[in-house]
Amino acid sequence: MNGRRVVLQPVLGAALVGVAALTLTPEGAGWSWGSPVEELRWYASGLDSPATLGQLLGNLGLLVVPAALAVLRWPALGRPARLVALGAAAGAGIELLQWALPLGRVVSPLDAVLNAAGAVVAGLLVAAAQPDSAIRLIAARVTGMPSCACRVRSAIRSPADSPKRSAKKAWPAGRNSQCSVNSVPPPTGTIV
Repeated sequence: MNGRRVVLQPVLGAALVGVAALTLTPEGAGWSWGSPVEELRWYASGLDSPATLGQLLGNLGLLVVPAALAVLRWPALGRPARLVALGAAAGAGIELLQWALPLGRVVSPLDAVLNAAGAVVAGLLVAAAQPDSAIRLIAARVTGMPSCACRVRSAIRSPADSPKRSAKKAWPAGRNSQCSVNSVPPPTGTIV
C-alpha cells in the first residue's frame, strides 16, 4: 500500500469524527422537521445575513474534507456517479441519525442535499487534479486538448490493443514516447 494512502486513512477518520462532533452532539431532546420549502425561502431571503450565509456555507462545506480525502485514498470514488451516491448516502445518513437519536436537532432534507453537493464538488475537483483521472481523460477526449497525463494514450486505447499486440497494430511514432497535443485524437462528429 502506498505510503500516502496509509497516512490518509487516519486523517480521514479524524475528519469523520469531526463531522460527527459537528452534527451528532446533543442540543436538547427530540427532533424537529426542517421543511425544505421554508428553508429554501430562508436561504433565498437571507443571504445578506451572516447567520444564513454561515449556515449555507457550513452545510455545503460539511463533507468537503472527508470527500476530498476519500477520493485521494480511493481514486475510484472520483467518478461522478460514485460521488453522488456516496455524498447522498452520507448526507442522508447524518439526517437519519439526527432523527433516530434524540439530539434536539432539526432534521432537514435540504441539509442532506447541501452536504451531498459540497461532497460531490470537492470529490470531483480532487479527482480532476489527479494525473490519470477519468474526468481529465473525458475532457481531453471531448475537447481534443491534452490532458497533461502521459498515460492518456493507454487509457484511451481500445481493449483490443494490449501490450502483446503485433507490430502492425503499434501506435504511430511519437505517440508512445511522450505527451503532446497529438496524444488525444480530436473528437469526430458533432458534439451537442
